[in-house]
Amino acid sequence: MDDSWGRKPAALRVRANDREAARAADRERRALERAASADARIEARAAARDAASQAREAARTARRVEEEARAAVRREAAATVAEEEPAAPRRRRSTGAIARTGMPTEERDTRSYRTVVDEDRIRALAKRGASVTGLAGAFGLSVAEVEAVLAAG
Repeated sequence: MDDSWGRKPAALRVRANDREAARAADRERRALERAASADARIEARAAARDAASQAREAARTARRVEEEARAAVRREAAATVAEEEPAAPRRRRSTGAIARTGMPTEERDTRSYRTVVDEDRIRALAKRGASVTGLAGAFGLSVAEVEAVLAAG
């Protein structure tokens, strides 16, 4: 027995300061553990991101090489086809009613058509900068006749 009368015996008594110090040490230890695990997670994520970006870049490079190889094969095939048969001349695409109906255009016989030779028209075109040879060709006249019309006017 002891004479403590309501108090704990001295051997069992834990001072409050000791308890607070132990709790503070535990808190500090847990905080350090959390910080260390957070740093480890950050490092692991950074390493995973780096590995993923390297894998993506390697895949991009592989795709680029594969596409270049396919393009080279296509170019080679097109070159052999072009050598074997000449390309057909490109046709103009029709528009409007001709495209809708599919009617072929008809070639008109314009051999009997005559250009109306109007001296005022020749002079007006010459003032705009048309050459004498161009006017002669357009109106079906000789150069001398066009020069005579221009001299008269």
